[in-house]
Amino acid sequence: MADSLPTEFDVVIIGTGLPESILAAACSRSGQRVLHIDSRSYYGGNWASFTFSGLLSWLKEYQQNSDSGDKSTATWQDLIHETEEAITLHRKDETIQHTEMFCYVSQEMDDNIEEIDAVQKNLSLVTSGTLTKPLDSACLSKETHSYSTSYGMPAKETPKNDGEMLLEVTGIAETQVKEKYCGDKIFIHTLADGDKDENKPIVEDNTDKPKRNRITYSQLVKEGRRFNIDLVSKLLYSQGLLIDLLIKSDVSRYAEFKNVTRILTFREGKVEQVPCSRADVFNSKELTMVEKRMLMKFLTFCLDYEQHPDEYQDFTQCSFSEYLKTKKLTPNLQHFVLHSIAMTESSCTTIDGLKATKNFLQCLGRFGNTPFLFPLYGQGEIPQCFCRMCAVFGGIYCLRHKVQCLVVDKESGRCKAIIDHFGQRINAKYFIVEDSYLSEEICSNVQYKQISRAVLITDQSVLKTDSDQHISILIVPPAEPRMCAVRVTELCSSTMTCMKDTYLVHLTCSSSKTAREDLESVVKKLFTPYAETEIDKEERTKPRLLWALYFNMRDSSGINRSSYSGLPSNVYVCSGPDCGLGNEHAVKQAETLFQEIFPGEEFCPPPPNPEDIVFDGDDKQPEAPGTNNIIVTKLESSE
Repeated sequence: MADSLPTEFDVVIIGTGLPESILAAACSRSGQRVLHIDSRSYYGGNWASFTFSGLLSWLKEYQQNSDSGDKSTATWQDLIHETEEAITLHRKDETIQHTEMFCYVSQEMDDNIEEIDAVQKNLSLVTSGTLTKPLDSACLSKETHSYSTSYGMPAKETPKNDGEMLLEVTGIAETQVKEKYCGDKIFIHTLADGDKDENKPIVEDNTDKPKRNRITYSQLVKEGRRFNIDLVSKLLYSQGLLIDLLIKSDVSRYAEFKNVTRILTFREGKVEQVPCSRADVFNSKELTMVEKRMLMKFLTFCLDYEQHPDEYQDFTQCSFSEYLKTKKLTPNLQHFVLHSIAMTESSCTTIDGLKATKNFLQCLGRFGNTPFLFPLYGQGEIPQCFCRMCAVFGGIYCLRHKVQCLVVDKESGRCKAIIDHFGQRINAKYFIVEDSYLSEEICSNVQYKQISRAVLITDQSVLKTDSDQHISILIVPPAEPRMCAVRVTELCSSTMTCMKDTYLVHLTCSSSKTAREDLESVVKKLFTPYAETEIDKEERTKPRLLWALYFNMRDSSGINRSSYSGLPSNVYVCSGPDCGLGNEHAVKQAETLFQEIFPGEEFCPPPPNPEDIVFDGDDKQPEAPGTNNIIVTKLESSE
């Protein structure tokens, strides 16, 4: 039980975000006694994923949390000795602000859905668009994917269709993944043969296509468990630090991934697909033959630009966009490289732009024809995978477990213990705390950045093709010079993040205003509100917007330890999600803190071979018959 926890640990970790979860797994794997606690009722913190109704409940909790403080009456002052002092922790989470939610579909209720009534009572921020006419847009192409659950995954609902394989894949150079390979243990869902001509444009022919079913708010709630909505939108670089760590530590067996199938760009008011691989470049109809040769020459240079310093040394003080102009690239190619390959701001330096381009190119071909992977069931699965590894090696977990204060020894200045909301004192050598738990006194000198986020549910892709099962990333350049580009990630139903016939769209950028003010203009460029399309029958080129949520999230990355006031020497701080596309900052931070705490220890080493495990008190433990055969069979069956 939570009120009878052990009182002695080596490491206490407060918060279950990605860097904290990686640290918990690393500490537990190295033999440390780990207590991992979170005041929230779910894993992941601001890295979490929610079902549709779960997200609405989360919004209600945040609204209530901001209105009233912690009313806990547990007394802990008597547990503080004369030679000690207490550092109180934050009693409410203030990392999410300016939440605004809009519903554009009909909110007519079905009598047989009990859950809707309960959820509807929570919606104080919903703006509705009432509709009485059914949709009459053409139906998207028939789904050709199936879903399967790999060995080691938690049990979840998995709809069944034919046409998709679950593979362990690495080193794939083809644009379509077909071969089986068991080197790097990353599970990848691949496209079926029927999806080969995915770039072929659709010829509109509404005579033979049935009308799409009308989508209502009650249907979104009824199918709410089909949604897994990420609070932070990120992708995994196929040669990135997180993928390498997942493979090295064997945590990859707990998760499944899909290739990001398309990289898109927004140019001259249109969404276009960006050629990535050599085959894509030479098959592209958007580029002339001269542009294709120019692009391949420049990308070849970027792969080993360090070997040719004379090519860029004179431009190190210039922006990357200015440098691209000197390479005699056409405006079309400059746009592709800057916004869809390097994926950087126009103002970034030449060196940073070349590094980003090289990183993009090095990640191509490992698991597909784009550099990115997306975890099935959402980004929130990744912290849980590392938590599972920690638990396997003896870590203890407690959710809904609040910490009142840190107990600090006055003489040494080191933290000795925590006191929880039950009044229990728990001692440890090291303490790792997520930034949002620190009090205003400790963070008085910290200057936080903000991330603007939007989550949309739409009825079709921003770029329709023969297949409706694409995962796409799109960079929308800033409309004004001082504004930031907006990153758009579009997820299909085969990612297990949304219901069939819908898409889940994430928008992210650095904040300059509220999330709605930063992102609404981009939403209007790409989508049409559902209610407006019923009035204006000609607005059929854009996807219809069914539901939208805007919010700002604190970005605590890049905060120097010296910015925190009065932090004990053995208390380490993990930041929340950053605005970047990948997870490199979280992995680097976790590894850096681990090496500070346990210098010389290996960070997340591979798990031991079952044959090498020796049980205490029985050095001659016989090998379990058939153990290796069982393991091999399960891995092969997952292929």
